[in-house]
Amino acid sequence: MFRSLRNFNYRLFLSGSVVSNVGTWMQRTAQDWLVLSLTGGSGTALGITVALQFLPIMLFGMWGGVLADRVPKRRLLMTAQTLMAALALAMGVLTVTGQAQVWHVYVMAFTLGLLACVEVPTRQSFVVEMVGRDDLSNAIALNSSSFNLARVVGPAVAGLLINWLGGTGPLFLVNALTFAFTIGGMLLMRTAELRTPEPVKRGKGQAREGVRYVMGKPELLLPVLMVGFVAVFAQSFTTSIALMATEVFDAGASAFGIGSSAFAIGAVVGALLAARRVTPSRRMMVAAGVAFGAAQIAAAVTPAYWAFLIALVPAGLAMITVQTMANSTLQLGASSEMRGRVMGIYVLVFTAGAPIGAPLIGWIAEMAGPRVGIMVSGLLSLTGVAMAVLITRLVAARKAVALNAATASIAV
Repeated sequence: MFRSLRNFNYRLFLSGSVVSNVGTWMQRTAQDWLVLSLTGGSGTALGITVALQFLPIMLFGMWGGVLADRVPKRRLLMTAQTLMAALALAMGVLTVTGQAQVWHVYVMAFTLGLLACVEVPTRQSFVVEMVGRDDLSNAIALNSSSFNLARVVGPAVAGLLINWLGGTGPLFLVNALTFAFTIGGMLLMRTAELRTPEPVKRGKGQAREGVRYVMGKPELLLPVLMVGFVAVFAQSFTTSIALMATEVFDAGASAFGIGSSAFAIGAVVGALLAARRVTPSRRMMVAAGVAFGAAQIAAAVTPAYWAFLIALVPAGLAMITVQTMANSTLQLGASSEMRGRVMGIYVLVFTAGAPIGAPLIGWIAEMAGPRVGIMVSGLLSLTGVAMAVLITRLVAARKAVALNAATASIAV
């Protein structure tokens, strides 16, 4: 389960990521709390902040993947994370000194989104350079475990520190400090043990080339489509947990926290189970997508809150299985000179799903109730999985026909 940790460079990377991920989730919590404090509880301002952070990835995510192929990834990661640390430090100083205004948060959120366009696909595609192809699936699964554990721990720690320290400013400063662990780890890496490919030279149309590359390889197209369809409804499902807890079961805010933890526990278990697999399985990925839709439907019809909590665990497990399988399949299937662009497309479809699915399912839940919203989300997830398989098979059939025609013409 932990075989990729035999790699010295990856041990440094994962250790730094654990600390940095907790700091990132602490900052996300502090950022939301600061916006609400500055605006008197404005949900609109909070929505704008989230939109500004995700908008750059939707607009420029593929070009971040292009840059990941052009520039040595270790150097690019250190640069991006240094800038992220500087942003957290600046926001922390503004908040601690009482100078922070909501437009400062908007600027920080948008700039973080721009940096994430480069940092996320670079970080994803850097893993194979540390561990090689044999341990790649395991390392990706351990990364997912680290991220989801931080998703549980970070907000909880942030809530305690906000109460103890009397504000959000120190949390930004703490997050700035956590970047020292990731940057320091990369500085200490043994560069001779890295499997660094030759950077791609600058050229026109490299983003379009990445899209054509994925579209022309059914084995890459399937995981991209799977992640795209699942991501549309994964985010809406996590927000629906709050509606089920408060409106259906009348369980209160504390129960929402328990529900979120149950979903995250399922995700951690799923990531650890994925870590045991040596190679990713497309069949398992599709099965997990079906299981995610089925788990949502099961959660929608649960008669009591304890049953709802039980349904959340397999939902989290299935969701993370789709993501880790897709990530591993893409990185193993992509050539070294295209890996950054392929992961840029992965990050794009993963991120673009939430702004589409969350408002749709939220509107259905408001009109017909949370149970109907989750039920529709589950049904649409199942439909998306079927569409992903169908589209991939059509592309594969078309490619086979073209290949047969080309072979026949050569023979003639």
